[in-house]
Amino acid sequence: MGSLRMTLQTQLVLRALLVDPARQRYGLELCESAGLSSGTIYPILARLEQAGWVDSRWEDPSVHEEGGRPRRRFYRMTEDGAEAARLALARSCRARKQRPPDG
Repeated sequence: MGSLRMTLQTQLVLRALLVDPARQRYGLELCESAGLSSGTIYPILARLEQAGWVDSRWEDPSVHEEGGRPRRRFYRMTEDGAEAARLALARSCRARKQRPPDG
């Protein structure tokens, strides 16, 4: 299980995934949930998958062909990834609270 840099964008993606970690969601759905563009989401999802926090699978071709749209790739958190994400988000939250205010 790899560690990741907890950028604000990564945190937004993790929070969107943690709403229901076992549920499979496609990239554009996550874009809407996290409020980020696809150019931001997909590299984060690739890093999360490489770290073992997320699994992905391609939609069955018959489903997208029947729907007349491009094939979707679905993402969901792994059990270990969900736990690692919760811990990482908690650490990030604590670190923000401990920083002295600007000024």
